[in-house]
Amino acid sequence: MEQTSNGGILYHEVQEANLCAVHCVNTVLQGPFFSEFDLAAVASDLDGKERQVMLEGSVAGTFSAGDFFSEESHNVSLGGDFSIQVLQKALEVWNLQVIPLNCPDAEPAQIDPELENAFICHLHDHWFCIRKVNGEWYNFDSLLAAPQHLSKFYLSAFLDSLRGSGWSIFIVKGNFPQECPLSSSEASNGFGQWLSPEDAERLLKTTGAVRSSNSSATGNRTSGNVDQQRPYEALSREEVRAFSEMEDDDLKAAIAASLLDASAAGVNLGAVGTSQKETDKQK
Repeated sequence: MEQTSNGGILYHEVQEANLCAVHCVNTVLQGPFFSEFDLAAVASDLDGKERQVMLEGSVAGTFSAGDFFSEESHNVSLGGDFSIQVLQKALEVWNLQVIPLNCPDAEPAQIDPELENAFICHLHDHWFCIRKVNGEWYNFDSLLAAPQHLSKFYLSAFLDSLRGSGWSIFIVKGNFPQECPLSSSEASNGFGQWLSPEDAERLLKTTGAVRSSNSSATGNRTSGNVDQQRPYEALSREEVRAFSEMEDDDLKAAIAASLLDASAAGVNLGAVGTSQKETDKQK
């Protein structure tokens, strides 16, 4: 019987189209557990529940939901960027809780982040995770060719630098999956890879993705350019833009289907609202 223990092997996903949220969730879980279609389904479900709440409120006369239904999905953009609520719901499947680092309940992590196991970071339309694997911390940003090792001392400075640059940071708490079958055909989504820490370090050095100086940790914090706000070398702005233009047609179709459902519900709500107004007038 196949042994599924991953030991200290690292699971990393390199940026594919605008799927950084998918990469982020999977590297938190350390395995290819979710696809873009899975997250699109979660987003669609959240949209449906939000529409139902708006519908009930509109019928009750507490507020008008017309503006809400006229907008696009609140949980996924046409470009493929998912909301934090989608990531939270996806991780809840594994009984993991996502809480903001700046909330009162997270005070211990603010003082000593080493006590935690994973962080999710978000700025503009990019997500990535920082994860502890086999007692060591790694930056699993999908814009990096491989996971970047972070010393325990540097972890705190790294998080402080991200927060100072405007990144939103969340803690992931709970019992993380301990095993994923490395050789299973199901353990591959086309852009994931399993690496030993040594292989990851060699790959980063080969691609020149890691800066040799610590000065980058206090780099430009005023620029709107995402890669300038990161305290490590990533891709150029042009390369990031190129990634953004590479959305997969299937992903677009899945997102469009979700938004189509929202539009259909909006039409139904409009009919209900019109009928309700006519009834009120007759009264």
